[in-house]
Amino acid sequence: MKKIAYLLRVLAFAPLACYAQFGISGIVTDNATGESLSGAHLILKETFKNTVSDPTGHYRFTDLKKGSYVLIVSYVGYLTLEQKLDLQNTLTVNIALESSPIMEDVVIIQSTRANVKSPDTYTNISKKAINEINLGRDLPYILSSTPSLTINSDAGNGVGYTSMQIRGTDMTRINVTINGIPLNDPESQNVFWVDLPELSSSIDNIQVQRGVGTSTNGAAAFGASVNIQTTTVETEPYARIDGTFGSFNTLKNNIMVGTGLLKNKFTFNARLSKISSDGYIDRASSDLKSYFVSGGFYGNKTIFKINVFSGDEKTYQAWEGIPSDILDTNRTYNPAGKYINDNGQVRYYDNQTDNYKQDHFQLLLSQEIGKCFLVNLAAHYTKGKGYYESYMTDQKLLKYGEDVFVSDSGVTRSDLIRQKWLDNDFSGMTFSLLYDNHKRIKLTFGGAWSTYNGDHYGFVIWAKDALITDKDRPYYKNIGRKSDGNIYLKAEYTLAKKINLFADMQLRMIDYSIKGTHDNLANIDQQPHFDFFNPKTGVLYEFSDRHKAYFSFGIAHREPNRRNYLDADPGHIPASEKLFDYELGYDLSLSKAKFGINLYYMNYKNQLVLTGEINNVGDPIMVNVPESYRIGAEITAGARIMKNLEWDANITLSRNKIHDFTEYIDNWDSGMQDSTYNGTTDLSFSPEIIFHNLFRYEPVKNLTLTLESTYIGKQYIDNTSNDNHILEPYFLNNFRINYSIVTPVIRNINITLMANNIFNTDYETNAWIYKYNYEGRELYVDGYFPQAGINFMAGLTLLF
Repeated sequence: MKKIAYLLRVLAFAPLACYAQFGISGIVTDNATGESLSGAHLILKETFKNTVSDPTGHYRFTDLKKGSYVLIVSYVGYLTLEQKLDLQNTLTVNIALESSPIMEDVVIIQSTRANVKSPDTYTNISKKAINEINLGRDLPYILSSTPSLTINSDAGNGVGYTSMQIRGTDMTRINVTINGIPLNDPESQNVFWVDLPELSSSIDNIQVQRGVGTSTNGAAAFGASVNIQTTTVETEPYARIDGTFGSFNTLKNNIMVGTGLLKNKFTFNARLSKISSDGYIDRASSDLKSYFVSGGFYGNKTIFKINVFSGDEKTYQAWEGIPSDILDTNRTYNPAGKYINDNGQVRYYDNQTDNYKQDHFQLLLSQEIGKCFLVNLAAHYTKGKGYYESYMTDQKLLKYGEDVFVSDSGVTRSDLIRQKWLDNDFSGMTFSLLYDNHKRIKLTFGGAWSTYNGDHYGFVIWAKDALITDKDRPYYKNIGRKSDGNIYLKAEYTLAKKINLFADMQLRMIDYSIKGTHDNLANIDQQPHFDFFNPKTGVLYEFSDRHKAYFSFGIAHREPNRRNYLDADPGHIPASEKLFDYELGYDLSLSKAKFGINLYYMNYKNQLVLTGEINNVGDPIMVNVPESYRIGAEITAGARIMKNLEWDANITLSRNKIHDFTEYIDNWDSGMQDSTYNGTTDLSFSPEIIFHNLFRYEPVKNLTLTLESTYIGKQYIDNTSNDNHILEPYFLNNFRINYSIVTPVIRNINITLMANNIFNTDYETNAWIYKYNYEGRELYVDGYFPQAGINFMAGLTLLF
């Protein structure tokens, strides 16, 4: 009987023995000195497990099954190590890292990046992930599968003017830096990706921080920040040729070359690109040119780099959208440039275009001092100049001033063509001093100073029925001058092996001056000034190499942008906005699966929103609302279902509200405005559900099939929660094939085939609306931005 009982116990536990769990642990040290290295990053390749060595240099992986693993160990200033392991029992693997003969580019952006010990909500996008989907569309499409993100394309196919929102936050509230240098236009606070076409081909990695994140340079991170690092050092020479062709006559060509490391110290990289497309929307064409040149010196304690890059764009205007009543019958209609000729025929002006050129210059210096200090210095200059040209019908000539047209002709109205110009200069410097004792404490002291000069002016270059007195004299001109400075101090402290504390304090100072006349000929002289204090704090707790949790709290401020000031009535200057951001997260990393959840609460004071109110000349203005908020949960998950099948997904569930919202509507009968109290309403363009899903299958080596799905919930196009004025929910599916070939002559041949919107879904991603009361009825005009149905792209990359 005892033997039978024993046999039953053996049989009961036999299946568990097949799945016995083991571990890998050890210590990371300096190969030359034997000193332990705290903060080394360790990854088990092809699993979701990663960890960081503790203050004594020790690390541990647990709950591993038998099998083969590749351990990757990296640490700033040391050569990355890859070691194959055969795990049959619990292993002790001590790692001795060799000092790198050159500094790595990661130090350049280290001061503005979140890391694995930061209590921040962020996503990293690698160079490999970028290259897999980089077929010429703008950067928002590269980031399209990151949590809480939605995108829009004016042309409908991702080429030309594109934009994105994160947690419902638009581009004017998203801080963007390139190598730690601010990219946002200081006046509009916007980022126009069309000005830097094909930038993705010169990017090494991107970090997207959601919430207020860590202190950064430039515009306020008032909901999110995007930190871009461009081309890093390549040790071997290379040449790369890219070609893409797709629907709507989309064509991309670029060539990239690099010298590798010359004399183990110097490197040079260059890229030349051209993109053209007809666009999905009628006449929404794009002609985009760009280049990127980088040269650098790499020593074992020094990096000095010069980056020069430029974009030159010409796009036909597709900004007006399509009236909702013709969406079902003519989804590609574009009203821009429409006029009636002398024969009563409808025509479209050929040069209804936007034209802009932007040149960037960056000087970057990183210097290690001793073993604990790192200095980063950067200087930058951006030159931008361009205009957009418009055919305007039946214009009142006095709108353009008394001296623009010959006054004795008796003509008071005419069709005309005008150009609006922007000529701007943006320059400054950034700095950071990092102290890391490689044990428990890490300090960063940094900051930036920048100045911006923007000249805004316009010309009337032709009039149908009137004589122009002087085509070279602007009918309006104003000048914007902005100085922006900040200093910050960040501290990370490892309180115990499992607890990491973080504190961040930033002071930001802004001087802004606007002088001259607006395009409506109104005087707009004003000189606002702001002083902001932006503190952040947080704690991260690592239960083990599998579990970690974090909490952070931060305050951010944002000054009104140029548009807010120009549209406001005199004496009613908009106030700055304030954000209280709370983030609570948990991450689980197993060998074959991962899971994460982040809860956020973003409480706004004086957020600027559209209420329907107008200024004294009838233009809509943004008004501060006292109380509004965003609250949500971002859930991420992934699994290696089989050896050659991966799944990755994220979903955001949120509520986005304004308290005590009052809407204002023009009354065309009385000439006044009618107001309606709506109580608590939904913030516009803030879907309650955002879902991204991806399956990646590798049936044979070097062949990858990817199905990417996106669901975006209902979005209101104004702040009234009116279900008659919404963007309908949509569900998209894209399919991609990547195949690479290695040959003796060509290092890599990569073929990419992409089918977007494979089920030909009709959907819109942006819209606008204007309401008015007339003869006792509420009426409106609107414009929607449809996106392309099923469309295709094919790309070929040759790497030599």
